[in-house]
Amino acid sequence: MAKKRQRRYGNSVKQAGPNAQAGQGSHEQATVSASKDGVKSQSQQAPSSGVVTYEDVKKRYKFYFNIIEKRNVWLIISGVLLVMSIVSLLVLGLNLGMAFKGGTMVSMTFAEPITQQGVSDVLVSEGIAGPQVQLSGDYRAIIRTNELDDSQRADVLAALQERFGAYDPTSFEEETVGASIGGELLRSAIVALLVACGLMLVYLVFRFKFNYAVSGVLALLHDIVVTIGVFALLRWQIDPPFIAAILTVFGYSINDKVVIFDRIRENEGAQRKRTSYKDLVDQSLWQTMARSINTAVAVLLALFAIYLLGGEATKTFSLAMIIGVVIGMYSSIFLASQFVVLLKPLSKAPQ
Repeated sequence: MAKKRQRRYGNSVKQAGPNAQAGQGSHEQATVSASKDGVKSQSQQAPSSGVVTYEDVKKRYKFYFNIIEKRNVWLIISGVLLVMSIVSLLVLGLNLGMAFKGGTMVSMTFAEPITQQGVSDVLVSEGIAGPQVQLSGDYRAIIRTNELDDSQRADVLAALQERFGAYDPTSFEEETVGASIGGELLRSAIVALLVACGLMLVYLVFRFKFNYAVSGVLALLHDIVVTIGVFALLRWQIDPPFIAAILTVFGYSINDKVVIFDRIRENEGAQRKRTSYKDLVDQSLWQTMARSINTAVAVLLALFAIYLLGGEATKTFSLAMIIGVVIGMYSSIFLASQFVVLLKPLSKAPQ
C-alpha cells in the first residue's frame, strides 16, 4: 500500500501512518480550498476577463486601421459632400413634383401606338413647358404638366388626338393639384423632418450621454442634407414618396448609430482605465463593423430589387433609400464616432 501511495504522490509522501494520512488530508483539503477560491475569484472577475481587448480587435482584422486617428480624412469627405449638397440646393434648387408645386396629371389610352418623345413634342408645340411623360405599354400615357386651364386642356387633347388618333374616353383620368395645396404639403414635410430631429435628440439624451445625443443628430442631419443634395444635383424629381424615404432613412440611420453607441458605452464601463477614450471608440467601431456592413448590404439588395422591379411608383422611394442607407452607413462608422470623441468634454462622465 505504501509503495502504491508513493507511486501516486511521488516523493511528497515519506512515511505511512496516521500522521502522514493527516498531512495528506490537510494537503487535499488545502487543494480543494484553493480550487474553490480560484473558482470564486474567476467568477468575480468574469465580467472583465471575458472582455475583448483592443489588441484582440487589432489582431482579428487583417485590414485593420485606426479610424479615429484618420479623423481629418473623414471630416474632409463629409465637408465636401455637404458643400456640394448645399450649393446644389441654393443654385439649382429642388425639382419639385406636381404634388408640391401644383399641376395637372392626365392619364389616357390611345388607339394607336405612342412614343414618349412623340407625346412630349406635341405638348411642347402647344406651349407646355417641361412636360413629364410616362408610358404604360405602347398605348397608355401618363402626362404631368403645370396647372392647365380649360382652354389649354382642350387644345392639348385635340393636338394629341390629331397625332395619335382618338383616345378611349373610359380610360381617361385627370387630377389637378393647386399650387397652394402643394406648398402646404411641402411645409408639412419640412415640419415633419424638424419634429423627427427633435424627437431623436430627446431620445438619445434620455438613453445616452449628451455627447452621444448631439453626435447622433449631427450625423443624421449630414445624412439628410447629402441625400437631398444628390437629388438636387442630379435634378431628380421630389414627390411624396421621397419624404417617406427621408423619414425612413431617419429611423434606419439612427438605429445603426445606436448599436455603435451601445458598444462604446459598454466598453467604456468595462475598460474605463485600461485604454484611452479614442482607442476605446476605435475598438467599438471595429467590433460593430461587420454588423453595420452586413445589415446595409442586405437592405440595399432589397432596395435595388424594388427599384428595378417595382415600377415607376416606387422608384423615387427606393432611390432615395439607397442613397440614404449608403450615406447613413458611412456616417455611422466614420462620422458619428468622431463627433462622440470631439464632444466628450461636454459629457459629465469621467474621462
